[in-house]
Amino acid sequence: MTAKTVPGVALESTLIAHGLPWPDNFETARASEAAVRAAGAEPFTMAVLDGAIRVGLNPSELEFFAQTGAGNIIKAGRRDLAAAIAQKRHAALTVSGTLFAARGAGLNIMATGGLGGVHRGNATFDISNDLHELARADGMVVVCSGVKSILDIAATLEVLETWGVTVVGYGTDEFPAFTTVSSGLPIDTRIDGPDEAADLILAHRRLNLPGAIVIAQPPPDDLALPREEVERAIGDAIRHAEVRGISGKAITPFLLESIRKSTEGRSLIVNKALIVRNAGLAGAIAVAVAERKSSG
Repeated sequence: MTAKTVPGVALESTLIAHGLPWPDNFETARASEAAVRAAGAEPFTMAVLDGAIRVGLNPSELEFFAQTGAGNIIKAGRRDLAAAIAQKRHAALTVSGTLFAARGAGLNIMATGGLGGVHRGNATFDISNDLHELARADGMVVVCSGVKSILDIAATLEVLETWGVTVVGYGTDEFPAFTTVSSGLPIDTRIDGPDEAADLILAHRRLNLPGAIVIAQPPPDDLALPREEVERAIGDAIRHAEVRGISGKAITPFLLESIRKSTEGRSLIVNKALIVRNAGLAGAIAVAVAERKSSG
């Protein structure tokens, strides 16, 4: 492929500013971009800088987001974009924000770690805007490792099914649970390579089907955590959050940090690995789609 035809992959920036600690966040961001390039595609880390949507950050800007962190960089989903732009803020984009911005930039494949979803014990109807944006992001593709394990995964899958979002497993018949290989919940459709993914994506688009396609890839087997250990850590983290009254946008980073401490850092190791792995897969799929289209 020539430089003009190199396909692009959008990468979200919330994991840089809010999801991972320094310097792991910067190292992971650079490694993710390198993985996309190694697959033959071009990475574009999406963010808002001084009130302008940036389709790709240069290395110094990536480092700025990584070092500045949550203190001066807001966490922006789709609904927060207008305010971030009008107020000339710096904003790290969630999955919903990245999907919206990527579509406007002509990018239709993105990679992330874990999706947002339905929170456990959902008495307040706390449902991530990621799910609604997936339902309206027609023809988009999101490569992930399922949804974050701190969420109600079964309820999240039910919402995705109700809203008509296509969910497929990459090399698995079970839905992965972020840092855990399996949630114990089956997936109806399995694909086993970038070419199979490309065939499914192009069929979805030819039919003009609504909604995005979620391609769920398990974390690396050698690093993935046992489901029972993660569930214990999540239970402890949720109790700590309730005692401290933590909720809203602050809850996810708090829970993830608590789990990292409970697992003595092993959850961070697998989190970093799956993010880079998903970016590489998104790059490979983007190339396969482009080759299918160019060959007719």
